[in-house]
Amino acid sequence: MAVELALTLADPALDAALRQGMAEVEVRLAAATAVDEPWVAAAASHLLRAGGKRLRPMLTLLASHLGDGINDAVIDAAATVELIHLASLYHDDVMDDAPLRRGAPSAHEVYGPTVAILTGDLLFAKASQMVSGLGGAIVRIQAETFERLCLGQIHETTGPGEGVDPVAFHLDVLAHKTGALIATSARFGAMLGGAAPDIIEAVAAYGEAVGVAFQLADDIIDLASQSAVTGKTPGTDLREGVPTMPGLLVAAAARADLARGVEDSENVALARAISGDLSSDAVLADVVERLRRNPALEESRAVARAWAARATAHLASLPPGPIKDAFLEVATLFVHRLA
Repeated sequence: MAVELALTLADPALDAALRQGMAEVEVRLAAATAVDEPWVAAAASHLLRAGGKRLRPMLTLLASHLGDGINDAVIDAAATVELIHLASLYHDDVMDDAPLRRGAPSAHEVYGPTVAILTGDLLFAKASQMVSGLGGAIVRIQAETFERLCLGQIHETTGPGEGVDPVAFHLDVLAHKTGALIATSARFGAMLGGAAPDIIEAVAAYGEAVGVAFQLADDIIDLASQSAVTGKTPGTDLREGVPTMPGLLVAAAARADLARGVEDSENVALARAISGDLSSDAVLADVVERLRRNPALEESRAVARAWAARATAHLASLPPGPIKDAFLEVATLFVHRLA
């Protein structure tokens, strides 16, 4: 399957190299999901066939050009990070009871939750097999990344403990659930491409910050975009009880109002509505509209832009040129999603 690059690259040579590399990644992904049993193969390739931006493998390929460029090990690493990402989506959709993924029915809607979870486990196993030939350091990083993904999901499920700032906790969850794998994607490419150690650390730090910015943008898009754009009802995360930055900022403002003895503010009323019963479409639509008017939405945009700026700041040590420009464009894409 042809997958379009998430970037529009001005440099023809780099564009051609990434397109060729992504085509080879697709071959590796197809082989990894080609299980002997046809029904298992259908489940394993379900999300792969649905497409996607392939942002993580693209960053792996791009980062390799900070060294000697794409090689077989880089291709394997790029396929590995996408397999890990796909596996996590199978699990996430079951936990969130999400009916759609990438415009198609979620795997658990087609095959049932048990098969979906086991298919995610299968893809994690395939990723481990693929990465096993890349050396002990790469295997260790993959294991540490997997640990962070699991911890992020556990923390999101359990919520912040007593006395823990919910906003800071949310940012930490995003860093684990999304930032960790994007950081590893860039790290793998730079390492296996032979980049200098300081460059490897720079693109890994960039990747983690970009991941947080990406998820913060999703928090905002869930509220600010129309269903025709996103394919889901605005406020779906609120209805499902998923923490989002706008909701957390409203809750923080409500706590501040109550601490001052102001019990009838819009923040207090809205926070109570968000934590209440949102099963009615009319009630949900009202809460979404009130959130769109609340300063918390623009404050959330500012937080997302700050994380995108943090990401680009990590690129200061990269040499100027088309590769650095491409990394900068990734961060810019996330800012543009916030309009």
